[in-house]
Amino acid sequence: ASGSSSEAGFAEFSLAELRAATGGFAAENIVSESGDKAPNFVYRGRLQQHGQGPRPAIAVKKFGKMAWPDPKQFAEEARGVGRLRHRRLANLIGYCCDGDERLLVAEFMPNDTLAKHVFHWENQTIEWAMRLRVAYHIAEALDYCSNEGRPLYHDLNAYRVLFDENGDPRLSCFGLMKNSRDGKSYSTNLAYTPPEYLRTGRVTPESVIFSFGTVLLDLLSGKRIPPSHALDMMRGNNIQMLMDSHLEGNYSTEEATALVDLASQCLQYEARDRPHTKKLVTILEPLQTKLEVTMYLPTRCLAYQSMRKK
Repeated sequence: ASGSSSEAGFAEFSLAELRAATGGFAAENIVSESGDKAPNFVYRGRLQQHGQGPRPAIAVKKFGKMAWPDPKQFAEEARGVGRLRHRRLANLIGYCCDGDERLLVAEFMPNDTLAKHVFHWENQTIEWAMRLRVAYHIAEALDYCSNEGRPLYHDLNAYRVLFDENGDPRLSCFGLMKNSRDGKSYSTNLAYTPPEYLRTGRVTPESVIFSFGTVLLDLLSGKRIPPSHALDMMRGNNIQMLMDSHLEGNYSTEEATALVDLASQCLQYEARDRPHTKKLVTILEPLQTKLEVTMYLPTRCLAYQSMRKK
């Protein structure tokens, strides 16, 4: 990158660099879930390398015009998120502030989102051990961010969980940015929104835990279930009805019960009754009994991997 930065591995990019990296912000490079209908787009791209070696793959989030009217505020916020470095995050590696253009640059995760793998899979669903790993890795990411003084995460959902080149789950860094002027903190249906957010319009550390609970529901059920409906099933001890039928019973009832109990705690109506990130990690860590978990990677992603190695 052309820009300078005091942070290791973090830089200010020029608009020209990011335009070149994304093929002129080509529509075929849009990877965000709303496609070209969203106010903010995420593009995949490759940085131009000076010299030998592979060109690093990047994800570029391009905000709508006037999303961040104050360039100084945007740069400060980006640098704050850019200081975070963790193996469970798809880390922020730079930003661009050019005129009224605002862009973020992150590590690119080539193997799609959790939403794609649990809701829209074509050939094979994610095995139970990988679902437990997703829950644990995201809990670790949230706990790290909380410990680093950035406990707020906007719109945590299955689209924010990304899979890296090894098929390991990571949390997108984009949700760590304070909310811009043009968007709400929750883009999802009101049924999945923390109850206190509906009253105050503010994201709190506790509302992030509620959203983590909805991700646990996604992992358990393989579909979008409104938390109120899921809690009714839990109260009726109806775990079998909640579980994803595509798992075909290939899961430990004990582990499933532990995950259901944790989801129930996260989805408590009163924010103060929800667990802290540290407790999420403590509960999920003992469930990681299967060390070798293979991630089912679609052919397209494997082709991308072989392309990267060239």
